[in-house]
Amino acid sequence: MLIKEPPMSQTDSKTDTKLGLLFLGRKRPGFDMDWGADMEAKVRKAVGQSAFEVFEPSSKAVDEASLRQIISECEQAGVNALVLLQTTMADGRMAPTLAQIWPDPPIFWATPEKQEDDMISSCSLVGAHVWSSTFRQMNHSYDVLNGDPEDTDTIAKLGTSVRIAAIIRKLRHTRVGVIGGQAPGFANMATDPFVMHRELGVQLQTYSLIEFGNVLNDISEDTVAADVEETKKLGLEFKDACEEDFPMASRLYLAMRHFFEEENLDALGVRCWPEMPNTFGQWPYLGIARLADEGRAIACEGDADGAIGALIGEMLGMGRCYLSDWLEHDEESITLWHVGAMPPSLSPEKGKSGSPKLAKHFNIKKPVVLESELKIGIPLTLFRLWRCDGEYRLTACDAESIKPRPLMCSNGKARLLDRKPSEWFEDICHAGMPHHLNVFPGNHSAKLKRFARVAGIKWYN
Repeated sequence: MLIKEPPMSQTDSKTDTKLGLLFLGRKRPGFDMDWGADMEAKVRKAVGQSAFEVFEPSSKAVDEASLRQIISECEQAGVNALVLLQTTMADGRMAPTLAQIWPDPPIFWATPEKQEDDMISSCSLVGAHVWSSTFRQMNHSYDVLNGDPEDTDTIAKLGTSVRIAAIIRKLRHTRVGVIGGQAPGFANMATDPFVMHRELGVQLQTYSLIEFGNVLNDISEDTVAADVEETKKLGLEFKDACEEDFPMASRLYLAMRHFFEEENLDALGVRCWPEMPNTFGQWPYLGIARLADEGRAIACEGDADGAIGALIGEMLGMGRCYLSDWLEHDEESITLWHVGAMPPSLSPEKGKSGSPKLAKHFNIKKPVVLESELKIGIPLTLFRLWRCDGEYRLTACDAESIKPRPLMCSNGKARLLDRKPSEWFEDICHAGMPHHLNVFPGNHSAKLKRFARVAGIKWYN
């Protein structure tokens, strides 16, 4: 049930990623220059039809001076992902210069050889190999791609490479916030701001629950009333919650949204228990579910790395994230259960079994949680990014959702496609992985493995 990588137009936005298309040339003619020119035209056409905004510098890079000039043009144009091609093999002495002036991972794309005649037409793959191995020796990240620009699989893989490069660049400018720290006893999810910055480039900001409460109390009644009307438009059914719960649910939602917007956060972890329901009279889970369905990278229980994982998945075009406990497993499946904050888009439609219902928490009997099930029969990706031994690690597995046993709050079951849950569980426990999984629709573990390799993150299969 593996799903091919979707076309770029399904997962990218021209406003999010600007691709710099660079052709590396030669000072003197060599190989089949007509073949190289024809391949360049095919590349321009294919990339121009993608969902990326494309910038091509004014000239080719043929030496150090011209390479510095076109990289400067790319920076001025706001490019955040570089794709470099040698449709005829270029001067490998430019590679160390690129490593000096472009700190993010470039993509080296090798195009095909002409299959007619007995003359070598381009040596494009050799050129890409030279540059990629040079970058590896310099400990500079990169990605490499080999394929025909008229092949849809090649273009899909290019889309993933471009997104990966853009994510790594984005992480170096990312701010993740944590409100209240991690939940008590969950020391495995504690953040180290220096490891986070050194390994990912991410900046960590922390806020107390008192600061959160001040923001929550400062929201005007008119603003709350307007959001209550927006909440009603969601058309969610009730279990044992009621409309009288909406004002505080909206206030919690608006307070969390405030931190994204006013603190310029890209991701947020919220210590939702045990204080929040007793301090504010409600759980924040309806607000967390709404923000997740809006594409915000948000995690409960102060799980900052879980929130970063949500951001990575969103930027890879994987869809909406559900952060779940690994509750139990059998020989082939994992039970995915959590507090009641599953994005409604991942559940069945209203009126169907398992559709979201507004309820009170089963433990501290206060609203508002979303009681719902994960849609049955959809492909899934289960993955986790975490810190251990001063480094970041990543694991992922493709799965499909099946019918779970009845459980309160958020509930689902994932049948793994390529391994036994017990073996995976033992391996990642010994690697120090926390108990939360990032759950996304679709099978994307191959993309995440590529991301880990380019980002220099240790991969656990």
